Amino acid sequence: MIKHINGNIVYFTFEKFDNTGIVSHCFSTRKGGVSTGVFKSMNLHFREDNIENVIENYKIICSAIDVDYRNVVFSKQIHNDTIYTVLEKDRGKGLLVESDISDADGLITNKKGIVLTTFYADCVPLYFLDPVKRVIAMAHSGWRGTVKKIGVKAVYKMEKDYDCKRKNILVGIGPSIKKCCFEVDYPVVEEFLNNMNYSKEFIFKDNEKEGKYKIDLQRIIEKTLISVGISAENIENAGICTRCNPDLFFSHRYMGNERGSLAGLIALK
Repeated sequence: MIKHINGNIVYFTFEKFDNTGIVSHCFSTRKGGVSTGVFKSMNLHFREDNIENVIENYKIICSAIDVDYRNVVFSKQIHNDTIYTVLEKDRGKGLLVESDISDADGLITNKKGIVLTTFYADCVPLYFLDPVKRVIAMAHSGWRGTVKKIGVKAVYKMEKDYDCKRKNILVGIGPSIKKCCFEVDYPVVEEFLNNMNYSKEFIFKDNEKEGKYKIDLQRIIEKTLISVGISAENIENAGICTRCNPDLFFSHRYMGNERGSLAGLIALK
């Protein structure tokens, strides 16, 4: 990923996506917004923050990547594997009007200008782009979404609904909690082993804590996508841990509920 510093604003973009020239996108950081207190400063989810501050934050970050904040669309994420098709009528949902997209952790569209937006504070952001068919998607992949293979389901939907070819699809894996910090108990490990047997090579016993394990979500996601035909060369992994960088990112594992939210944004030009 490429780190951009624009005045007080700091955000990241994927080089592979930038090189296509057909999308505007970013993964936000805490820097450059107007929110205060535990939400300081680029908080992009309402949570308990001031509504006016959140909208202003969207104006700032959207201006930085040259998209219209009025076209932002987001859903009420619930850690599932549903991919919602975003149409013209959905522009502004979530930010400027109440969103009726209540059960989707993934968004997809082929409409220019619509800003697909998903939220994070350690979970894995997945960005998808088919530069041939000009289709984009976002998927919020926490450990539950990873077990449910939400990334693969985004690929299938691109293929089924838009005639995308897997060989053409670019994937970006954004900043998120990495193996170094993603500590879990055995019931979580069991979910992976029961549903993704190959994940065992990315699960490690914590040598310092009895009964604890570390999981490499990003590598599991990569292997899952490659197994269905996404080229390894088309996958760009940020390799950045959100919990290790609390000065730059909101992290649920580090901060608990007293925090703001980061966002992944992408729009076709």
